[in-house]
Amino acid sequence: MWLKPEEILLKNALKLWVAEKGNEYFVLQRRRGYGEGGGGLTGLLVGTLDTMMDSTSKVAPFRILHQTPDSQIYWSIACGGTKEEINQHWEWLEKNIMRTLSVFDSSDDITSFVQGKIRGLIAEEGKVSGVQEDDPEKFREALLRFEKWFDLPQKEKLVTYYSCSYWRGRVPCQGWLYLSTNFLSFYSYLLGSEVKLVVSWNEIWRLEKTSNVILTESIHVLANGEDHYFSMFLHLSETFLIMEQLADYSIKRLFDKETFQEEPSLSDPLQITKRGLETNARNEQFRAFFRLPKEENLLEVYESFLWVPFSHFNTLGKICLSESYLCFASQDGSQCHVIIPMREVIGVEKPDRSSRALTVCVRGKRALRFSEVRDFERLGNAIRRRCGMTASPQHSDNPEEVAMMVGQKESSKTVSNEALMTVFHPQDAENLDPKMLKEKMKEQSWNIHFSEYGRGTSMFCTKKTRDLIVRGVPEALRGELWMLFSGAVNDMAANPGYYSEIVDKSLGTSTLATDEIERDLHRSLPEHPAFQSDTGISALRRVLTAYAYRNPKIGYCQAMNILTSVLLLYAKEEEAFWLLVAVCERMLPDYFNRRIIGALVDQAVFEELIRMHLTQLTEHMTDLTFFSSVSLSWFLTLFISVLPIESAVNVVDCFFYDGIKAILQLGLAVLDYNMEGLISSHDDAEAVTILSKFFDNVTNKDSPLPQTVQQNSVGNNDKASSLSKVDISDLIKEAYEKYGDMKSEEVERMRKRNKLYVIQTLEDTTKQNVLRVVSQEVKFSVPQLDNLYALFKRQHFLSCYWTMNSPVLLHHDPSLAYLEQYQLGFHQFRVLFSLLEPWSLCSGNDALFLWAFRLLDENQDGLVNFKEFCCQNVLYSYCMTSFDLYECTLHYVVSDLPEDGVIRKSPERGKGKVDLQAYLKQWQDEILKKEESIKDLPRINQAQFIQFSKTLYNLFHGDPEEESLYRAVARVTSLLLRMEEVGRRLQEPTSPTQAAPEGALLNREACSTPERSSDTPCATITLEAGSILQEVEWSFAFEQILASLLNEPVLVRFFERPVDIQARLDHAKGAQLKAKTNK
Repeated sequence: MWLKPEEILLKNALKLWVAEKGNEYFVLQRRRGYGEGGGGLTGLLVGTLDTMMDSTSKVAPFRILHQTPDSQIYWSIACGGTKEEINQHWEWLEKNIMRTLSVFDSSDDITSFVQGKIRGLIAEEGKVSGVQEDDPEKFREALLRFEKWFDLPQKEKLVTYYSCSYWRGRVPCQGWLYLSTNFLSFYSYLLGSEVKLVVSWNEIWRLEKTSNVILTESIHVLANGEDHYFSMFLHLSETFLIMEQLADYSIKRLFDKETFQEEPSLSDPLQITKRGLETNARNEQFRAFFRLPKEENLLEVYESFLWVPFSHFNTLGKICLSESYLCFASQDGSQCHVIIPMREVIGVEKPDRSSRALTVCVRGKRALRFSEVRDFERLGNAIRRRCGMTASPQHSDNPEEVAMMVGQKESSKTVSNEALMTVFHPQDAENLDPKMLKEKMKEQSWNIHFSEYGRGTSMFCTKKTRDLIVRGVPEALRGELWMLFSGAVNDMAANPGYYSEIVDKSLGTSTLATDEIERDLHRSLPEHPAFQSDTGISALRRVLTAYAYRNPKIGYCQAMNILTSVLLLYAKEEEAFWLLVAVCERMLPDYFNRRIIGALVDQAVFEELIRMHLTQLTEHMTDLTFFSSVSLSWFLTLFISVLPIESAVNVVDCFFYDGIKAILQLGLAVLDYNMEGLISSHDDAEAVTILSKFFDNVTNKDSPLPQTVQQNSVGNNDKASSLSKVDISDLIKEAYEKYGDMKSEEVERMRKRNKLYVIQTLEDTTKQNVLRVVSQEVKFSVPQLDNLYALFKRQHFLSCYWTMNSPVLLHHDPSLAYLEQYQLGFHQFRVLFSLLEPWSLCSGNDALFLWAFRLLDENQDGLVNFKEFCCQNVLYSYCMTSFDLYECTLHYVVSDLPEDGVIRKSPERGKGKVDLQAYLKQWQDEILKKEESIKDLPRINQAQFIQFSKTLYNLFHGDPEEESLYRAVARVTSLLLRMEEVGRRLQEPTSPTQAAPEGALLNREACSTPERSSDTPCATITLEAGSILQEVEWSFAFEQILASLLNEPVLVRFFERPVDIQARLDHAKGAQLKAKTNK
């Protein structure tokens, strides 16, 4: 490898380097302790020094120095891991450089020329390798060490590396941590003791920062049941962030089969960089904090002061600029933040150079003044370029005008333009009921807030805003504020007419999702008048069907109907659709899918918070899984399914403002309120009863809804009514007072920390289900089947590691049963099959793998699942009969193979042909009954028999009894053809042409001599086939082939030789990655 020229003082290097060859301008050196005469104490000391000092010499013990006769300074210009590699560089220098150097007069000119040439070579290599790092020279050296030490596939992309200590017990091993796209790797070398660790990201169960008595802070990794701890003096937080990003990327790409076309830095696993991962993490945090659409990316950040008119002072914070939004957040993020869509900006005033300030004018006669902006002119120009788009609806001062402006170009005639609550419960302005008066007071408080802090998308969000939310949102403003705080108003404004269009496309479609939607329509708030009429049911159907059409990955999931029903009560139909989008795709990610991973993750977070805040409860109930089962509906429906509707909407208010943090806080408050009862409960059933009675007694004393709508009296029996009532506002206020110091950033960290564990737990459950099904049909022991499943799953992942276009990814269907989740295409099957089969097959024997693949692929979709793969356990049966039948069955498919050998997905393929799987199953049943023959198996024709013989010859290659086995097969084929000839002579008149097969077979047996090469049998049989096919049509029964083979003891010994299955599995585990590499 060519190196950027660096000065080296030769007198300091002589002790560690030995000159191998040299000339007037260059010297080739070898590191002491390597190569000839290496090893011993010198090798140990030098190797340890190289590892500790991050020396390239550890993996590149050869180097070339440039020198000039009249200079004491040497320049390193190349290094090499092997003598052959460094000699190539040496020869290139002699051929291309040496002659040119003689024309220069001064040594300075010579040195400058050599350095220029070397830098040019490095630049060319950089274009080819695509290295995009801050220090490409250091990164290239690290990449060389990474490839040398771990021997991973060449496609594996190194992302970054760090110096760290790996703790084995209480002893640290100083070395280097390498983070690549699919693996976490560590290497250390100390006084002859080498430590090497390679862990796949998809094998990690836990990834977290920890601290203990010995280590103030370290990174804990739990993988394959083993704990690994890494510590470092510098960059620990940076390292952890990259590890977290890579683990999350692996989970999404390998388990969820997600693609990343919208994230260019992640779209190709071969091009992932540290910079790309850091950028992606920043973008995700930016979008989550400000609730922006997923298309928005953080482009620029400026530190500045913002003049806050309602407080009359400047607050320090950061300006965050994206493609379509200008956002500001104060330093701690809680004091105030504001979001300004570029479509709302009408101009940027001329900046004030003295205070480095600029003023952004927004619709609604408002302006925001930013001061002390370091690059204020650049910011002003960036805003001017992006503003000038159409106005946002939300905020014009006229609510009626607002309703006309948002989202829709032209509403579909079928879409409702009114919230269901306004239709079924219109407010009476003249009603002087105390509850209505309190409702009017709430509205007045919010109007005062709007006048001070602004209204709509550019409203300041402060602690006062949260206080108003906690006290309860007025019925008339609920839909507007839900849209604002969730960010759904921005999605709607960015996609005018989208909902009407998607409704027209989705209505009338018939899918599994639409069937489930129809089934659940009348189960959605059935006691509410709005959903006892066709108006509410039709709106609910349209919203759910439109979303299932928009996002088929989620489609429809139970609990979506309950949530959408509440959204439709307070928001217009199109607004309810975009609120559902915000909830499912941003605020509650992975909640509404087949495995509800998001809900399970938040339950794990909830358990962790219970241990932190409710220690008295955890001391009494050590097993907190009970709370996970009870709280699942709390998270999936935001308490709507357990609280009366008039109380549940207050919880939804807080959720749209604070996200999942509000639900976690309320859950803790509920358990805290019922602490005494839960501690005194004797079993889970009693605890469930306590919580149910509590929820039945939660009321909303300020709700203006009539009794026909309220649910607080429903389900209350005499015992329940005797309990004290709990007002929802008081409960929410208590939750914020006791647990409001919980930060959203910490909740997100806990989510990420628990996501790995939840997914791996689900994967382990899936494995147990698969093994339970498959174990009934195979002969492997449970540990062997477990190891085989691990190999199969890893091979599946290997097909996805370095590409986003593998057949497994393209044909992935998340709705399939757990048995179908992991499948192998033909190329992956071939690699794993070759690692597990008990014989050394000849090279170029892909035909056998292809036939085996076709046989095991029961549904002929071009993919093999684990159950189908395990059918090949016949290879380990130690039974001549079983192998013979398996081989014969394989060769029945020869005539059905495509000419190019490519497996294609076709549901029509195989119709009307022999059911080979049925014969294998019939054989298995008859073996168990100890029956000795199978009468109905089809006869094998001449082409199939010839290929069968070729396969047998390939199996014997490399066996100690290879020649005896060849001769035995020759005798078997001769005997079979003679038997066929005799049978034909008894049935037909003698013909001169019928003597040909016997003569051909005699020649075949004669050519089976020790001198023949391994490929001669195949060629000979092919020649026979040509002559025999032209003369006689012949075939054999399975019983004939079996009987003939059983007559040869050497063949019987070969096929009944015991196979150490565990040894084959261990071999496959160690060679799986290399097999992929050498493919």
